[in-house]
Amino acid sequence: MMKWLRENVYAAGLMLVLRIYLGWEWITGGWHKLTEGFDATGFIKGAVTKPIVDKATNELVYPTFTAFLEHFALPHTNWFNILVPLGEFCVGLGLILGALTTAAAFFGMMMNFMFLMAGTVSTNPWLILLGTIVFMAGTNAGKFGVDYYLMPILRKALNKMRHRGDHTNTTAGGTHTPLHA
Repeated sequence: MMKWLRENVYAAGLMLVLRIYLGWEWITGGWHKLTEGFDATGFIKGAVTKPIVDKATNELVYPTFTAFLEHFALPHTNWFNILVPLGEFCVGLGLILGALTTAAAFFGMMMNFMFLMAGTVSTNPWLILLGTIVFMAGTNAGKFGVDYYLMPILRKALNKMRHRGDHTNTTAGGTHTPLHA
């Protein structure tokens, strides 16, 4: 199944449809927040004052995330008021265009998980499921998109950087020392 998802042209076509749907969900959410104004203060305060707790033990389910919200996100909501809508918009744009598709799917899933850990269910589980499928498809998910042209360029640049690093990493005697040793 994974081989089919990552290599098959029909799977790439299916990923195109899935990407556009998922990207549209993200880009419209981000666009509304960018154009209609967005303030995360109330949401973050709500997640801190009413965190997810285990009903049996009354202990926090995500104590580290709650501490992050309380001690970092809440004092810096002005950052989150920019990063959340911009992040949603960029994830959507990346998925629709098929540009850095795997990264866009990954960051979309990360945002969905954060929303879930803050206590918002909404469409997040559905978007995580679809994002996971796109993410698992790897570069095949962007085959019918910008990634078709972008990924070979990035691979070539990365190989060039690696190759350049191999030449500069030699000992005084001229013997080669592998970078990963």
